[in-house]
Amino acid sequence: PKSKCICILCLSHMNWVDCGNQSHWADWGPEPSVFSWAELACVTAVCVLLLALGITGNVLTILVVWLRPHLRSTTYLYLCSMAASDLLILLLMPLDLYKVRLWNVRTWILGDAVCKVSQFLSESCTFSTILHITALSLERYVAVCQPLTAKTLVTRARVRALIGCLWVVAVVSAGPVFAMVGVEEFGGGEGVKECRCTDYAVTSGLLRAMMWLSNLYFLVPLGILGVVYSLIGRKLLLRPRRCSRDRAQGHTIKMLGIIVLAFVLCWLPFHVGRTFFSMSLDTSADMYYISQYLNLVSFVLFYLSAAVNPILYNTMSARYRHALWSLLPSRTHSHTHRSSHTPHTQHSTAIL
Repeated sequence: PKSKCICILCLSHMNWVDCGNQSHWADWGPEPSVFSWAELACVTAVCVLLLALGITGNVLTILVVWLRPHLRSTTYLYLCSMAASDLLILLLMPLDLYKVRLWNVRTWILGDAVCKVSQFLSESCTFSTILHITALSLERYVAVCQPLTAKTLVTRARVRALIGCLWVVAVVSAGPVFAMVGVEEFGGGEGVKECRCTDYAVTSGLLRAMMWLSNLYFLVPLGILGVVYSLIGRKLLLRPRRCSRDRAQGHTIKMLGIIVLAFVLCWLPFHVGRTFFSMSLDTSADMYYISQYLNLVSFVLFYLSAAVNPILYNTMSARYRHALWSLLPSRTHSHTHRSSHTPHTQHSTAIL
């Protein structure tokens, strides 16, 4: 019989067992039921909560930036674009829940096009978010360590162009997904169709190549972020805080550092787990169950990373919080009067 392969359906957050070794769990039929009803109900409730909070928070972030001109600094342009990316990721959550068959829905009925496009969009947005965090951190480095250069180099027009380039790179990087996933029959001729990685992706080596690309998209930015924030921290420690702007800039760096930390904590378990299980030669049932539980945790953390940023902005940035409150109808008039006297900024040295 044809050997069974647990595929990495989505390189970003789905099953991480290596498809390159098709002998893994070769004699199994469809996956056994791993999770109890209580566990499934708990995970579903968490996903619904993240979906509601994430969509609300990211929509409000986009509205705040576009409706409040004094927040259109280069930093907030990055945050607005990241919010759009995270919003699209969250809107795709129901399809992802369907793909992983959390509640044992056994067949994919939405067609090959929806399978490919949804997977492509998810990968594109994932890559885009990582690139945005890296670019924003590099901009903060220039603003803190080379402030004179930042005044002339970093402008809103250039940042908008850079954001466009980041999206192009992300979309191109995710392009191979169209050849990597599709709807195929599965389950020993029982007519069960799944949106999954294709046999071609496995035999051609495309899946393994995309897995390493996904790892590079995490590890390279992680190294850059570590160096950048170390240099920023050193600069701020050595430089006396002579004015309120210096203190505010330090607060901005602290908030961005926490955003980066949240990103790392949400993504590290997935990459560590996927690397471990793809290299493991253990094909026992126990290893399968462990991989599925850790995969489920990574799935939830993936959506947590898309929902948590607006909460961090609201918690740590008084400027963002005040602008958010100003969207309420009873506060709009008074805020409009105040914001008309607020100077707008053109450079990356704007604070949060």
